[in-house]
Amino acid sequence: EVQLQASGGGLVQAGGSLRLSCAASGFALEEYSIGWFRLAPGKDREGVSCISMSDGSTYVADSVKGRFTISSDNAKNVVYLQMNSLKPEDSAAYVCAAGKQTAQAMGVMSADDYYYGMEYWGKGTLVTVSS
Repeated sequence: EVQLQASGGGLVQAGGSLRLSCAASGFALEEYSIGWFRLAPGKDREGVSCISMSDGSTYVADSVKGRFTISSDNAKNVVYLQMNSLKPEDSAAYVCAAGKQTAQAMGVMSADDYYYGMEYWGKGTLVTVSS
């Protein structure tokens, strides 16, 4: 059974940090890219960051560059999103998804096209940043 389980969300003050985890199972993770997306009320879906599990190449959106870092533990089949210097505008539901698109393609395609081009999706974890 394919599973993607996102966790690590919560309530944090502006300037604080959170680390999200995406635990994957049931498929050959090394053949996929794992992406993080976020969706907030009244805003468009945004592709935040993505990592290729085969070669470790990454993409990070300009809106979070320098604050968010994506990494993976291939032995544990987990992808992390370290989020530092959080801002209220980072508040959203964060979802991880797996697909065979390249990590860099997240920066080229529209977020919705990239998201729906993925093959597996997990349930979201909610991040709330208070001012």
